[in-house]
Amino acid sequence: MVTRLYSHPIYLEHLTPPGHPERPDRLRAIERVLMEEPFEALDRVQAPEGDAATLLYAHPESYVERLRALTPQDGIATIDGDTVVSPKSWQAALTAIGAANAAVDDVFSGAASNVFVASRPPGHHAEKSTAMGFCLFNNAAIAARHAQKKHGAERVAIVDWDVHHGNGTQDIFWDDPSVLYCSTHQLPLFPGSGRRNETGAFGNVVNAPLAPDTGSEAFREAFGTRILPRIDDFAPDLIIISAGFDAHHRDPLADINLTEDDFDWATGYLLERAARYCDNRLVSLLEGGYDLHGLAFSVAAHVGRLMKG
Repeated sequence: MVTRLYSHPIYLEHLTPPGHPERPDRLRAIERVLMEEPFEALDRVQAPEGDAATLLYAHPESYVERLRALTPQDGIATIDGDTVVSPKSWQAALTAIGAANAAVDDVFSGAASNVFVASRPPGHHAEKSTAMGFCLFNNAAIAARHAQKKHGAERVAIVDWDVHHGNGTQDIFWDDPSVLYCSTHQLPLFPGSGRRNETGAFGNVVNAPLAPDTGSEAFREAFGTRILPRIDDFAPDLIIISAGFDAHHRDPLADINLTEDDFDWATGYLLERAARYCDNRLVSLLEGGYDLHGLAFSVAAHVGRLMKG
């Protein structure tokens, strides 16, 4: 089993205002913990810049060009109250897409059994034509389409355990039965979507909302009874994780009380499904996680479990 790690210095140059929770220090915290001895065997690769044409897998050209035009020459430009772009944001976002697509190539070619992509900006709130929730382009959606277009994947499962619902991914695949989107998330909470009765046009959307102030028991029950059985029914050719770690009990943006062990547990069950249905092919893409300690140690648990296979 080979676990590959993609990262790139350009991700640190996507700048956000002082006090913004989605900040470069998030990746610095991850980098520090993954330099420790248990992670010496990681296959570390610098992320490639992506092909801008692949953005059209999930977004219309008009949206892509509008976002490119919004990127400033200096300073920070505001898209909405949460979402901003700075001079290097376009390159950082393209390199996040490049890493996600390269990770898909790796697991289909056998260069790696699974891959973790430590990138920013995150992606799962980006709808077809709307940037929001810190997200510009939907990395997971583009990677899923890349798997289908380049590698002939017939069925891709996206599992999103970020504490905020991935409204963007749901929007993009609402009427596409070839992609299964499964999410655990706090509700009520931003962005307000993700109710159980939001099931997609073909029943291909599975939402398992969690009440505020719940923790491991509720998360594991939802994951075990709603998410995993649907993956079993779907039998995917690839599993993509939208790996947000803001359901950790230390996180300031939500009220779910998970620990690092919960992410280890969930990773293990997804690895089992990847082995059973898709020749171990699993790609994990960083989404949220805003307490640096909680984020670092949750990523360590997740990546450590990926390395065990």
